[in-house]
Amino acid sequence: MNTSIILMVIFGLVAILSVVGTVQGFKERNILSIVFNLASAVIFGGFTIATLVFQGYPATLH
Repeated sequence: MNTSIILMVIFGLVAILSVVGTVQGFKERNILSIVFNLASAVIFGGFTIATLVFQGYPATLH
């Protein structure tokens, strides 16, 4: 299995869990939780999208 696919899955899961954490932060009105969860959702979501765009799915071997 290609490492790009594994990284894409891991980064995608982290991004999804960060969004869940952001929603919980809003429910608890915890500003620090909202800031860090939003930042990690944007960063890891960006990594996931960039991997999809530049490597394709399934990832091309070249």
